[in-house]
Amino acid sequence: MTAAEASAKALDRAFKLARRSPRFGPNPRVGCVITGPDGSIIGEGYHLGAGTAHAEVAALEDATRRGFCPAGATVYTTLEPCNHVGRTRACSRALAEARVGRVVHALTDPNPVASGGSHYLLKHGVDVEGDVDVRRAIGLNRAWVHAITSGRPYVTLKMASTLDGRAAAPDGSSQWITGPEARRHAHRRRSDVDAIVVGTGTFLADRPRLTARHEDGTLYPHQPLRVVVGERDIGDSECLKIQSHCPSEVLRVLAGMEVRHVLLEGGPTLAAAFARSGLIDEVNLYLAPALLGDGLASVGAIGAQSVDQALRWRTRIVKRVGNDIFIEAGR
Repeated sequence: MTAAEASAKALDRAFKLARRSPRFGPNPRVGCVITGPDGSIIGEGYHLGAGTAHAEVAALEDATRRGFCPAGATVYTTLEPCNHVGRTRACSRALAEARVGRVVHALTDPNPVASGGSHYLLKHGVDVEGDVDVRRAIGLNRAWVHAITSGRPYVTLKMASTLDGRAAAPDGSSQWITGPEARRHAHRRRSDVDAIVVGTGTFLADRPRLTARHEDGTLYPHQPLRVVVGERDIGDSECLKIQSHCPSEVLRVLAGMEVRHVLLEGGPTLAAAFARSGLIDEVNLYLAPALLGDGLASVGAIGAQSVDQALRWRTRIVKRVGNDIFIEAGR
């Protein structure tokens, strides 16, 4: 195996580890691998979530447990080591103190609060090679990168509809347009986001639980923040109530709570409001092979008067889920 092949293999392993990190929460998903002089892995780790050791520190600790000294080693990480002391120590300082020889990272940290790790490492005699796999690193942390660089949460609109775009029948019934496999899939996706948002109309009409549940009704370990937006009174509720019809204001409030990824599950009125504001970054559609011919549309009026004015996204995923089709599209 050549040096280039060994380097690529180590970085691939770091990305594989990073995918074990939770998708939810204020921090990015990060994986790290440390290799010795012969290219073999002597330590590895990934971030388990806010308040826990970052991937680089976890990898250093793993190397120590294995009986290896990281001095002179090469570190491969999916994100530039942080240079910020918060609930955990700065990774750049931990690596410098461990006297590693080289750090290879896939993406420069876009967070101004935590960036600067490469500069610190270079200043302390550690070679750094950065931005070696930017596209893959952004794809790994799409919602987080968007939230950090734009100042607002990443917004995913989730819809379930018939082939003719109906979210409910004329009598208002909508359970169940899609099958059990699609519902299981949707709940798994709920468990990966920071907040679920609905409008007061949907909340009062359906009283949704807004939880991420297994098929037997038990809850996923992580539960998203439940948010209801609008001006109508919803009575006593464990949901966060945001007294506004303005999508930008809703996202401003949630950004202040370190919410990075919002799942929009309200009805057509709320979906249309976010669409008109240009605040939908991704669409998740569960499409059932059924026709209603009439009933409630999936999205309300967004102001498009011609095909040229349609809002468009790029298709990322199309797959069969039970008897339904799941489509993911994004910017």
